[in-house]
Amino acid sequence: KSDLMRQFDSQVLEFMDSLIEESASLEPAPVPAVFSPPLSDKERSKLSELFEVNHIRTIYHMFIALLILFILSTLVVDFIDEGRLVLDFDLLVYVFGQFPLVVITWICMFLSVLVVPYSLFHTWASHYHESSHGTLWSLLLGSLFLLYQGLGLGFLPTFVVVKNSFPPASCFIIILEQVRLMMKAHSYIRENVPKVLALAKDKSSSSPVSPLIPQLSHYIYFLFAPTLIYRDKYPRNPIIRWSYVASKLLQVLGCLFYAYYVFVRLCIPQFRSISQQLFDLRAMVLCVFNSILPGVLVLFLAFFAFLHCWLNAFAEMLRFADRMFYKDWWNSTSFANYYRTWNVVVHDWLYYYVYCDFLWMSKKRFRAAGMLLVFTMSAVVHEYILAICFGFFYPVLFCLFMCFGMMFNFILHDRRKGPIWNVIMWTALFLGQGVIICLYSQEWYAQRYCPLQEPSFLELLKPRSWSCHLQTNPAVDS
Repeated sequence: KSDLMRQFDSQVLEFMDSLIEESASLEPAPVPAVFSPPLSDKERSKLSELFEVNHIRTIYHMFIALLILFILSTLVVDFIDEGRLVLDFDLLVYVFGQFPLVVITWICMFLSVLVVPYSLFHTWASHYHESSHGTLWSLLLGSLFLLYQGLGLGFLPTFVVVKNSFPPASCFIIILEQVRLMMKAHSYIRENVPKVLALAKDKSSSSPVSPLIPQLSHYIYFLFAPTLIYRDKYPRNPIIRWSYVASKLLQVLGCLFYAYYVFVRLCIPQFRSISQQLFDLRAMVLCVFNSILPGVLVLFLAFFAFLHCWLNAFAEMLRFADRMFYKDWWNSTSFANYYRTWNVVVHDWLYYYVYCDFLWMSKKRFRAAGMLLVFTMSAVVHEYILAICFGFFYPVLFCLFMCFGMMFNFILHDRRKGPIWNVIMWTALFLGQGVIICLYSQEWYAQRYCPLQEPSFLELLKPRSWSCHLQTNPAVDS
């Protein structure tokens, strides 16, 4: 039995060594890892550079002026209707409800991702060279890591959210953090395991494995850093500009109130009434076009609040110098370029850990299948987030990703240049935002106007907005 086990181990190790050699010849890497992303450089965010130009900063001022008009219109209408100023933020209080439980859930998630992946890798790396059955040891620890990813980070936070009926914003906090921490844990393991395997491959090396195990401080820094690609060291700035941090956090707060007024003035009045009408083509077309303005504003606010302000605030507090969280996606003449530049943080993770790893495993064949895999994974995760946070399954975003997104990715490819293609890209983007806001808002109200007492599985999958037609229910809260 022992001879058989040794023979099995040697064959598996030879197979893994050949894979490492093939991956190294596939693309040169700065560190001994399979398809490792390049090291970061010091980069500034695009908007930080553009806002130094007075002409561009004026556009920012125009959005502030629009917010002031939203506030004034709301106050004036409330004063006319109520005879007094109404400063009511019940909607914000509702969407961020159960916040103490949100904080407790996040702390548990963070502590688990701090302890489990680091401990598993430390244990595996420390004993891999000493074990006579390295492959079985790797399979055991790898299975435990996958079990933790699926159960500890995957199922349990979702169960807490669904069991306690978290409102939308509170739910988004937990689910987005769940996805972020899962991606970070994967990157940490993915970047460090090949280093240990490469050392084990070098039979003549007597170097200890301990230098290859990252310090806990490096891992903690990575968990907070605005990146999904693990590195032992990142480019750092010499000082922290606390005034800059405060300004970015205030801008995030301003965007939150901006979104509140967009929904109060442009979305809720429209969808309260339209959700009680029968589903017909004319109403749907009007709904989509009426939803373009709030949809575009929500898109800009989400981009500015998260990808620019929030990530820059954390980068400044951590002295993280690589601020290339996005590129000039607004100049894109193709959807392929838009997908690469809209969210560089997520794009890099998908490119290196999904697309490139798929090419490595398929020996650089099936590039189209690799691209399809990236689109499918992105679409599934986006739809999962919306389904859990909204409390219903309505795969609008999935269909837009997999149908129109894939189609535009090949039609509006990188060879398309010129202003007309930028106009086409913006037109398609605006229409897509209108469809998303219209259909999800209709379904949100239909779920509340027409609840099912004991729905079957098929009834849960069928959109309620297709059949809901009731009189106004004043007890239904927006």
